[in-house]
This record gives sequence, C-alpha cells and structure tokens, in this order.
Amino acid sequence: MIDFQKEDLLFLAPLAGYTDLPFRALVKDFGADVTVSEMISSNALVYDSKKTLKMLEKSPNETPYIVQIAGNNEEIIKKAVLKLNEMDGIDGIDLNCGCPAPKVVKHGSGSALLKDLPKMARLIETIKKHSTKRYTSVKSRLGFDRKIPKEIVKVCEDSGADFVTLHGRTRSDGYKSDKIDYESIKEAKSFANIPVIANGDIINLSTYKKVKKITDADAVMIGRGAIGNPWIFYQIKNSLEFVKKEKIKDIVLKHFYYMREFYGDRGVALFRKHLHLYSKSFPNASNFRDKVNKINDPQELIEKIELFFD
Repeated sequence: MIDFQKEDLLFLAPLAGYTDLPFRALVKDFGADVTVSEMISSNALVYDSKKTLKMLEKSPNETPYIVQIAGNNEEIIKKAVLKLNEMDGIDGIDLNCGCPAPKVVKHGSGSALLKDLPKMARLIETIKKHSTKRYTSVKSRLGFDRKIPKEIVKVCEDSGADFVTLHGRTRSDGYKSDKIDYESIKEAKSFANIPVIANGDIINLSTYKKVKKITDADAVMIGRGAIGNPWIFYQIKNSLEFVKKEKIKDIVLKHFYYMREFYGDRGVALFRKHLHLYSKSFPNASNFRDKVNKINDPQELIEKIELFFD
C-alpha cells in the first residue's frame, strides 16, 4: 500500500535504459518508497515481446511496484491490462501521458494524448475497468504546447485514476531548465481531490525541499536526478546536504552486484555507462573511465571501483 500521509514519500520515475530491475532494487535499498517500471509499449506487451517481458520482472524488495504502459488504442490497452492481471507482484498500472520523445508522440502516445483529452480519459477508464491491480495512475506533463494542469487533473479524477504525477513542463518545453514550473503543479494540487506527485529537476536535498514547499505535493518523483546519483534517495531520507564517499562506494558496489545478478556476464559491460556517470564529479574521473572501459573481469572491476571511491 502507498501511504500518501507519509511526509517524505519518494517515487522513482520510469526512465528508458536506466531504471531497470537492478537500478530499481538499488534505490529501494537506499530510500525510494515506490518504484515504477521502464515505459512498456502496450503493443509489445500484447504480442509477448521477450524483451518487454524481461523488463517487467521485479526485485523481491520492490513493493509497492507500478508498471507504466504507453499506447493510444483502447483495445490494445485493454489486452495489455489483461496480460498484466495475470502477473503477480504488480501493485498498479500507470498510463504514460508525458513522454516527449518524437517516436512516441508521432504514434499518438505519451504526451500526444494531452492534445486529445477525451481519448486520454477513455484510456484511463479502460485501465480502471479491466485492471485487478490496486492502483490506476497517470504520469503527465503540464500540457502539450500550453499549460492545462487543472484540465489534466479533472480528466484523471473523472476517469478513475487514484493519483497523478505531474512533470513541471509542457511537451514543447522539452527539458529546458528555465521552463520548469512548480507553480502549475501547486495549482493542480490545490484543485485536485486525488494525490498529486511532483516531478522534474529534483537533483538534491535542496531542490527536494524547494519543490515540496512550493507545490505542497503529496509525494515527489525523481527520474533524471537519480541517474548517476541514486544516493539522492538516501540523502533526502537522512536530510543530508552531502553523502559521504564511503556510502557512495557502498551504493555503487551494490548496484554492480545487482547488475551481475540480473544480466549475468553482460552486466560488466552494461555497468560501464553507470560508472561513467558515478565518477563524473570526482577527481581523475577521465582516467578511471578509460580503465574500466577495458575491463571485462568482474573482480578486477570491483577492485578498481573500491580503489577509486576510497
């Protein structure tokens, strides 16, 4: 159960290519309350894509666990929901109404749904009607090319959503730092009769406090701010302005353990992109990256990680 009365309720946002099972398991260990799968194509799920089914796997510590689906066809969404009903360990289904990626938008999914609120409503209703999971939710931007936070919240409420996450930009804003708008999330929250989760540009304890103060949101969702920085959840939960290098080393090694456990031998190569980000703000990071790019032996990589983060 998601406790929306909890003062520091933290969600991990779905982020393609990063928030896989190992990363989600990691942040659960270090402070995230709720995890969300990477965005799942409803079409791929319906047609039993092996890659998609692998993406749905969850870690034993992932409770509550939400699966996010994308799509724009009611029948396909219904079939996807029925597939998810057959799977244990899923606590909710989230509809993606925020992805700005051109390949998603051109197919009428993601943030494209914000240009057709009646269709968005029908898709939410379809999930609510057919899902046997505890929660139906929506993740959205503030609009497509204009801000309509109240209209979005109204559609979500009327269609049966149990909560809504709002990213503080329109689709047209992309990820421009000067476009983030927490006041519009506050406006939506003041209007809403369901919990509202704030999302966007939360990168440390200070920004977390700022977003909570401005929006009065029921929870905060962190996505890009956790990539290369998964200790942000530990930082917020423990009210730390800075996280000690020793704790960072523990988190990095734990992540590597989960990667190897989930991906097997491939985990070594796949972990390099994370190491590149983890080392970014430390001295001699360039030299460290050059070295780890050539390592395929897990034990040798562990030694390099311990040496670098010590």
